[in-house]
Amino acid sequence: MKKTKGIVLAGGNGTRLYPATSGINKHLLQVYDKPMIYYPISTLMLSGIRDILIISSEYDLEKFSKILGNGDQFGVTFSYTVQTEPKGIAEAFIIAEEFIGEDQVCLILGDNLIYGKLNFLRDALNSNNGGYIFAYEVNNPQDFGVVTLGKDGTIIDITEKPINPQSNYAIPGIYIFDSNVVKYAKTLTPSKRNEIEITDLQKIYLSNGNLQCNIIGRGIAWLDTGTPAGLLDAGLFIHTIENRQGRKIACLEEIAVNNEYISIDFFREITEKLPDCKYKNYLLSIIKSKFD
Repeated sequence: MKKTKGIVLAGGNGTRLYPATSGINKHLLQVYDKPMIYYPISTLMLSGIRDILIISSEYDLEKFSKILGNGDQFGVTFSYTVQTEPKGIAEAFIIAEEFIGEDQVCLILGDNLIYGKLNFLRDALNSNNGGYIFAYEVNNPQDFGVVTLGKDGTIIDITEKPINPQSNYAIPGIYIFDSNVVKYAKTLTPSKRNEIEITDLQKIYLSNGNLQCNIIGRGIAWLDTGTPAGLLDAGLFIHTIENRQGRKIACLEEIAVNNEYISIDFFREITEKLPDCKYKNYLLSIIKSKFD
């Protein structure tokens, strides 16, 4: 896989979830049995990305750091950078300029949950030649950025939350760009919402002929957990799958040991240090079934 760094954008005011977010960052809210931020991090880790930047407010970064640490226990490296106020998704690339350097970057929104085989994402990371977005069919496209595709799959247009969508394909909150993304983002002017829009950034790559799009087909679940209904749906979804299969989703320690990001011995060590709970019991069951 091409050298790729990951960004989890975990800022914002969480207004769609108020008053639940009146005293806590929404990305720390519980999605069934784990903090919300575990799910986008797991997507990056499962895609082979191990150098990850968390962007959030100065107030909240201390909490993220307390939960995630430097990433050693997951075999990854976490860095933390402040976003003083939410000014749009595209601003994240300007904030992360030093972190990105000359590398390709994959940004995922902290309230996006993706479940299923991630071959589509790994393939995109390998084949990206500029910018890469995804299309996911929904019945409420007006709530998202929307991509309109031609019969041959080429991108015709991208619009942000259109009143009359020309397509049912929403653009999930996961984006891949080459290192030029920083200089392109710096050329953008704020929209009427006073935000540096991710759709404007995508349009630059589109105008240059360097934007690709892949339709995410059936078998992959994409959930936006940023609303009360979405948060509930996601929790019920995770509970159903985990209860049926007996396997946890977005268990970062398990991903780390399965992908050989950490050793079996270190996996045992960090598991023993956890407080007595069902999560620890699950990790102990992995040790017993796979490694003993």
